[in-house]
Amino acid sequence: MKIEIIAIGNELTSGRILNTTSSFAARNLFEAGYEIYGMNTIGDAPNLIGEALKQALGRADAVLVTGGLGTTDDDLTNEAVSKALNRPTMPNYEILANIRSHLDEITNTPVSQLEKLAWLPSGAEALSPQSRMAGYLLVHDDKPIFFLPGIPSQMRRLLVEQVLPKLSAWQKDHRLTTYQRVFRIFNLPETEVNRRINTLDLSADAHIGYYPVFPEVHLSLTVRDKETNNAERLFKSSCHAITTVLGDAIYGHDGDNMAMVTGRLLGDRGLRLAVAESCTGGLIAAKVTDTPGSSQYFLGGVVAYANEMKSGFLGVAPELIAAHGAVSREVAEAMARGVRTLSGADIGLAVTGIAGPGGGSDDKPVGTVYIAIATAEEQWGTKFLFRGDRQQVRELTALSGLDLVRKYLLQQAGA
Repeated sequence: MKIEIIAIGNELTSGRILNTTSSFAARNLFEAGYEIYGMNTIGDAPNLIGEALKQALGRADAVLVTGGLGTTDDDLTNEAVSKALNRPTMPNYEILANIRSHLDEITNTPVSQLEKLAWLPSGAEALSPQSRMAGYLLVHDDKPIFFLPGIPSQMRRLLVEQVLPKLSAWQKDHRLTTYQRVFRIFNLPETEVNRRINTLDLSADAHIGYYPVFPEVHLSLTVRDKETNNAERLFKSSCHAITTVLGDAIYGHDGDNMAMVTGRLLGDRGLRLAVAESCTGGLIAAKVTDTPGSSQYFLGGVVAYANEMKSGFLGVAPELIAAHGAVSREVAEAMARGVRTLSGADIGLAVTGIAGPGGGSDDKPVGTVYIAIATAEEQWGTKFLFRGDRQQVRELTALSGLDLVRKYLLQQAGA
């Protein structure tokens, strides 16, 4: 079943508001097994709305329209639909009664602009008249057209609660079973990811997409069932092949993030983490604690920017800082060792570096970062040279630190 999505609103075509409703609809409809024929964004002009709707009906099996259903003068969707499809607007008495009942509670005014919401093209069926949300279904030439409000929260609710169930019952065997996975990749350039994937002899029915999401690369694999192949078998074999060539550069899948995956590994092994941060200013701790339940494996962190803080609180010897500089492998290892000892954690993670835009030198340019890990058995530090602005360097540092912990835990499990 092919579905076309039309989003209406001058605020969308001007770029003033991001069109999140179309992306939400496309993702949910695609995952439900429908084919998205196209997505169209147009302004609040009746002629454009009518033209777009008629074109969509000519090439798709169903249409989803969002926006233009409100009470203001620029909400013109119903007017445009009425004219384009030759369906005069008529009052929906259930909606009208609900509006007037609501008005009786808050005002003595007998007529309100709200009553505009009750006038729908003839044949329209309100999707949820009791919820006080605009939205209706109109069947034209045996094709369903769903009209939803442009308010994202209302649109999402009606799509999930009304549109998807009604579409599911519309036709028999109209959906494709979809197998999809997003591989979340870190510390491997998109060009290298692409090169490795190209070494695989993947079926033409295994569709690959690349999406750089700084500082990661997201690779999507999609397989949809057809009469000519076993989609589930193809999906599993393709996942295995991708994992083989990308290895531990794949840190997670779908909705995972680095802190979540690292935290899961810590929790599974019953280990606790503490962090000492200089150039990231608490960013690592913030990422870790964004995950619910992180208190089970995260003890806390220290933000130690000043050398006095590194020495006085983390126990980094002033002589060590004087000899090697605050941004050095030796100081990073001492910070990791200090925060582990101070907190009683199983693993201490420390970062120190030059995030910029100033502070660099020939020996240690902006982007120079040292990340260290300390455990009861060992400690080591690694030098990085990141490129980007201050925020990008900080982001790369935070994720690289968590990635080192992740890889250490994987190595320990393998051993």
